[in-house]
Parts: sequence; C-alpha cells; structure tokens
Amino acid sequence: MIATASRVGTGNMAGVATAIILGGPGAAFWMWLMAILGSASAFVESTLAQLYKKKEGDSFKGGPAYYIERALHARWLGIVFAISLIATFAFGFNGLQAYNIVSAFDVYVPNLETTIVPTVIGAILAVCSLYIFFAGDVIGKLSSVLVPLMAGAYILIGIFVIITNITRLPGVLAIVMADAFNFKSIFGGFTGSCMVLGIKRGLFSNEAGMGSAPNASASATVSHPARQGLAQIISVYIDTLLICSTTVFLILLTGDWADTGYSGIPLLQQCVARVVGPVGIHFVTVIVCLFAFTSIIGNYFYVEANILFITKNRTVMTAFRILAAVMVFIGAGNSLDVAWSLADITMGLEAVVNIIAILLLGRIAFRALDDYEKQKAQGLDPVFHESNIGLDNTDVWK
Repeated sequence: MIATASRVGTGNMAGVATAIILGGPGAAFWMWLMAILGSASAFVESTLAQLYKKKEGDSFKGGPAYYIERALHARWLGIVFAISLIATFAFGFNGLQAYNIVSAFDVYVPNLETTIVPTVIGAILAVCSLYIFFAGDVIGKLSSVLVPLMAGAYILIGIFVIITNITRLPGVLAIVMADAFNFKSIFGGFTGSCMVLGIKRGLFSNEAGMGSAPNASASATVSHPARQGLAQIISVYIDTLLICSTTVFLILLTGDWADTGYSGIPLLQQCVARVVGPVGIHFVTVIVCLFAFTSIIGNYFYVEANILFITKNRTVMTAFRILAAVMVFIGAGNSLDVAWSLADITMGLEAVVNIIAILLLGRIAFRALDDYEKQKAQGLDPVFHESNIGLDNTDVWK
C-alpha cells in the first residue's frame, strides 16, 4: 500500500489531464502501453529488492541502491542512484504534489497565484508533512487506510460517468486509437507529441522501472521474493489501467474538453461537474488532496531508505526531514511549467541508473520466478532459499 500510495497520486489526474490537453487523446494509449511494458520492470526491480534487502532492527530496508551495491559490487553507483532518488522524490515530486493541491483551488479563488492562498496551503502541508516525517511508523498505517478509500471513490465516479455516457464510449476509444497513431501528431514537435507526453506522464504516474517502489517492496515480509514482485505488477495495473483510465474517460466522455480553457486539475473538476453538478468540483478537490498527501508521505518513505543507505547519521536525517518539508512549502507556489519540468529532469536520471541495473540483474529475478512457479505447480506455498537459484550473496534468504 505504501508503493501504491506513491504510484497513485496527482499524476493519475493532473498528469493525465495535462497530457491530453497538450498531446491529444492519443496520449492515453501510450500510457496504457507503458503500464503493460512497465509491469515487467516493476516485477524485476521489486523481486531484486526482496532478494537483496537488509534487516535493520525489526524491519527491512532495500531497493535499487542496495541491490546495485550487493549484486553489482558498485557502491558508488548505488550512491548515485540514492542521490538521484532523493532529488526526484523530495524535491521534484513532492513539490509537484504540493503544486497540484494548490491548483485544485483555482476554481474557488480568482487569480489564485496572486493571492496568499498558495502560501497558506503550502504552510499547512509543510507542517502536516513534517509531523508524518518524524512519526515514521504512521506511514504504512495511514497508506493502508487512505489508498483503498480514495482509489475506490475515484473509480466509482468514473464508472458512473462511463455508464451514463456508454453510447459515446466506442467513439472515444476510436478517437484515442486514431490519435495515438497519427504520425503527424507523434513526430510534429516531438517533445510535445502525444507519444512523448503519454510515455512521460505514464512513467510519472506508475513509476515502473524508476526504482522507487522497490524501496517499499523490500520492507514487506514475504516467504518468497517473487511474491512481492508479482504484487507490484498489480500495483502498476491499479495505477494506470484503472485509475489513469478513469481520468481519461472522465475527460473525454463529458463533453468538449478541448475548448474549456482549463488544464490539469481544473479541467478534471469541470468535466466531473458536467455530469454530477457542482458537487463534482468539491469531490475532485478532496480526492486530489488525498492523492497528493499520500504520495508525499509515500515518497518520503523512499527517500528515508536511500538516505540510510548513504549515512545513518541522525543529524543528517533530521536536517533532511526539515528540508523536505520546506520543499513541500516551496512547491505549493510553483508554476505549472516549473513544477513539471523539475519532476521530469530528476525522474530521468533516476530511471536511467535503475534500468541499467535491472537489465544486468534481470536474469536473477526471473530465476526466482521460475522457482516460485515450480513450487506452486507442486501444490506448495512457495518458500525461498538463496541456494534454490544458485545465489550465495543475500542477507536474509540463507
């Protein structure tokens, strides 16, 4: 649920809405494709995180930095990854989540960016975040309650919109597919095309292959590493095939979305309001706040694991928690372009390092999957030992 909390954020809403406005409806197809392809990388990275996790006290720590150090014998590269993840989630993504919460209030406050409202919201978010950062044991419990509630409520409103507009659904799907393979829109102004925006926003949304979710995967107690890898495939599907698709249909089924003059969260608010009335605006606002806040605390969980990989100095950790809360405050006052650009840049570096690692180590994860499937075929509840697949360099699977 911590992994899903981080995956399921405002990228599922603001990211999808922004991609459709800037890249066209075809961006949705490339998001769906990213989910299907990304699920394989999510399996590999999460299984590796389980294989090479370390026990610290009563809990486990792990992730790409840990398996890069242990399996590739390259601590320096693990530190590079850890620094890039810290920059991505503490400074890029958390600032963006704060910005998206503020943008949800644009429909209530004229000229929002020129008022004191972003500052007030940023301050409240920073204080709440700081409390959660220091009360670390709350993160898993809070995520396990809020994530199913918010995702379920959002999907229900999406189902309602689809049912009430069912006759338009075939036409919308036809538009998505036609636009996805419109080569003029794909290659004309490539960086702003439906393909690139779909892939970028799809990756921002489900994080598959980025190396973030494995930090949560490693903390789980399971009898076999492949079990957690398979669970993370489900997390990717929940994020993109269910929740991102909900946003796609909420926007495309509810009217002339291209001429509203809105983008991001305000566009989604207006689209929902067309179906359920003004209450739809308030509903989206609440959901956005929940999505963004659970992402902030899920993101912090990842950051903490990677700081501990570099150093266990308590002063460093305390200073960083304060700095992370300050970044939430600053992010609330960002502009749309600054918020997304910062997130894209930091995300790219992190993904490159992790993808190199999982390409080099993927065979080990698939050997673990073979072992899992053989035991299942024998009617057993799979239990793993490192010797099952010829390893001798894990900490907890002796």
